[in-house]
Amino acid sequence: MSSHFSIPDPKNNSIYLQRMSVQKEHRALKNDHKPCVIWLTGLSGSGKTSTADALEKKLHARGYKTYTLDGDNVRHGLNNDLGFTDADRVENIRRVAEVAKLMVDAGLIVITAFISPFISERGYARQILADNEFIEVFVDAPIEVCEARDPKGLYKKARSGQLKNFTGIDSEYQKPQNPEIVLESAKKNPEELADYVLEYMISKTKL
Repeated sequence: MSSHFSIPDPKNNSIYLQRMSVQKEHRALKNDHKPCVIWLTGLSGSGKTSTADALEKKLHARGYKTYTLDGDNVRHGLNNDLGFTDADRVENIRRVAEVAKLMVDAGLIVITAFISPFISERGYARQILADNEFIEVFVDAPIEVCEARDPKGLYKKARSGQLKNFTGIDSEYQKPQNPEIVLESAKKNPEELADYVLEYMISKTKL
């Protein structure tokens, strides 16, 4: 194993990045699979959480070490101090990306289900991970379909003016430009969508 040493932080010379003896590759070897982030993005109601849940169940059944980070769940704890302004959305995703990176370092397959509306923040999440550790999945459903589903009644509140800064209504959603996977969730159920992602993972990342 590598020896223990520290690297100074270029932004603050009083903070050092500590390199530990047990590294990501050792944890991945122990887990017997490659770690990565499966980043599901799409409008509210597009089916991100349902697909993430179905995918984790399939991976777990195969013996893979997994964890799902879901938008609502994270806002109950880690990000409960954030609102829904553009600046808060940026910070929300920055924190999630850093947590996902730590989990990848722990050797896990991390599934994230967040609207993550901005291209730049999804790009940041990709940038802080190693090559082939970030798989962007666009859960694509027309807003009309999402609004008809409206599982939490959020579109109704947004249309009535009770809910401000709602993505797709009065806050922008920037579609992914070159995602690894596009899932048309208006045409298939979460189980079928999860199967498609799993097939991609097996063929491309060699799980």
